[in-house]
Amino acid sequence: MYLMEVDRVLRPGGYWILSGPPINWKTYYQTWKRSKADLQAEQSKIEELAESLCWEKKYEKGDIAIFRKKVNEKNCPRKSASVCESKGADDVWNKEMETCKTPLPKVTSANEVAGGGLKKFPERLYAVPPQIAKGLVEGVTAESFEEDNKLLRKHVLAYKRINKLIGTTRYRNIMDMNARLGGFAAALESPKSWVMNVVPTIAKNTLGVIYERGLVGIYHDWCEGFSTYPRTYDFIHAKGVFSLYQNKCNLEDILLEMDRILRPEGTVIFRDEVDVLNKVKKIAGGMRWDTKMMDHEDGPLVPEKILVVVKQYWVGGTGNSTSSDQ
Repeated sequence: MYLMEVDRVLRPGGYWILSGPPINWKTYYQTWKRSKADLQAEQSKIEELAESLCWEKKYEKGDIAIFRKKVNEKNCPRKSASVCESKGADDVWNKEMETCKTPLPKVTSANEVAGGGLKKFPERLYAVPPQIAKGLVEGVTAESFEEDNKLLRKHVLAYKRINKLIGTTRYRNIMDMNARLGGFAAALESPKSWVMNVVPTIAKNTLGVIYERGLVGIYHDWCEGFSTYPRTYDFIHAKGVFSLYQNKCNLEDILLEMDRILRPEGTVIFRDEVDVLNKVKKIAGGMRWDTKMMDHEDGPLVPEKILVVVKQYWVGGTGNSTSSDQ
């Protein structure tokens, strides 16, 4: 099941590296207190399963073995793992794992990369992702993808006018809470920052597009806690998040979770309808965040506004207490 899940998330032509047991068992079998036959059988089992998944062993030396997933199923051996009947290979949120191989997209030739080839990074960042080029993302075309990139570049330029620290080492860990197509992360164009692109589970499923662009991302439901430790992020971008969730769960709960994962003196930029942001601003003030509402970059007549907040250090006491009062 583990290797089948690795196969599901691994791109055609991608690599899986196994480091450690049972690789190099001839050297370590006594240290591991296991028999040669047992370890040899374990490695053979892994290699047989890898072959059935259409992986090819490319290299083994020392403690490392490298396998490569073949680029399409025309190059697979006849004997292969059972194929999943479900077509929802990307619909995995809160779903049981299946003991079956996720089928690859069909190809017309043995040299074609299943699902579409990718350009090398950084060209890959702005090239039309194969999922969009093939019409697999509902409501998104190559033209709308280009428009989204243009719009996010415009937004990021506006953010940089508001906050000169964006793109510097001050904001190393960044999150986009409603990443859509990954345009915000792409527009930053900063080797000094990395962005966690979050695709809300109630929004359009675009996580595949984000990875095809060479970015990193994750599914999440913002009505739940985010799986990370406190004070992870230096900067959070939240475009349309609260319009998306205002009838799903309490805005206070989302803001408190943002407060938990944002470091002191970290910044959040909200972009949403003015009525929604007024509610957010009121709650944020009660959380002792510094807030500033700003007009859309196209002027005050645009109903979408920008709210910039900075998380402050909390200082205990009222300032009038003494040690004897404690």
